[in-house]
Amino acid sequence: MRLDYLIAHTIGLSRKQAKKAIVDGQITIEGMSKIKSNTQIQAEHSVYFNGLKISMPHPRYYMLHKPAEYICSTQDPHHESVLTLFDYDDSLDLHIVGRLDLDSTGLLLLTNDGQWSHKITSPKKQCCKIYQVHLADPITSQAILQLQTGIQLKGETKATLPATVEVIDPYTLQISITEGRYHQVKRMLVAVDNHVQSLHRVQIGKIKLDSELSIGQYRPLTEEEINSIR
Repeated sequence: MRLDYLIAHTIGLSRKQAKKAIVDGQITIEGMSKIKSNTQIQAEHSVYFNGLKISMPHPRYYMLHKPAEYICSTQDPHHESVLTLFDYDDSLDLHIVGRLDLDSTGLLLLTNDGQWSHKITSPKKQCCKIYQVHLADPITSQAILQLQTGIQLKGETKATLPATVEVIDPYTLQISITEGRYHQVKRMLVAVDNHVQSLHRVQIGKIKLDSELSIGQYRPLTEEEINSIR
C-alpha cells in the first residue's frame, strides 16, 4: 500500500497530515533512502514514525452477499454504502474489489490487500466473473451467438471478449465474462435488443458466493479462497 495511506490509517492522521509528516522527515523506512508519499510499502518493510515502529495492518479478506439498494462506494446522499453492513472494526481500511451496481446483488469481495485485489481487477488477469441474469424478454439464439462471439458496445471501439452463456430458461441466463467494463453485462444485453431485469453475481474466479450467507451478511474468506486468486 502507499506510504501516506499506511501512515494515515495506522496513526490516525489525515492524508494531508501524513504527507507533511513524510516531507518533514518524521517517517523513516528501514532499507530505503528515498521516501515519497506514494512509496509502496510491502510486508517486509519496517516503517517508523519519530523513531517508533508502526505495525503493518493485518491483511483481511471478506465476501459479502450484497443486497440491492446499497452502493459500492463510501458516500452517497441517498443510499447506504455496503460498508455499513460490516462491524466497525472489520470495515477499517477495506476497499471493494469489483463493484456491483445499486440494483445488483450477490458476491462482493472486500479487502485491505491492494496487490490481491489487483489480481482480480487487472484486465491482464482476465479473472472470470459469473452472473445470473433475469431478462425482460426471452433470449434468442441469435443474441446468444452474439454474446458468445463478442459485442460491440455503444461508445467503445473494441468489442467485448466472448462470453460463456448458459440458458437456464428463456428469461434466465448464466453469463461468464473475463472483463470488467462499466455496466458490462447490462450493456451487452441492451446491444442484443434485450434488457436486464435483475443481475446477481455468483462467482469471482474460483470463489463462489456462500449459499449459507443471507442477504446482507458477510464472512472472512478461507485460506483456500484467498490463495485461489493468483
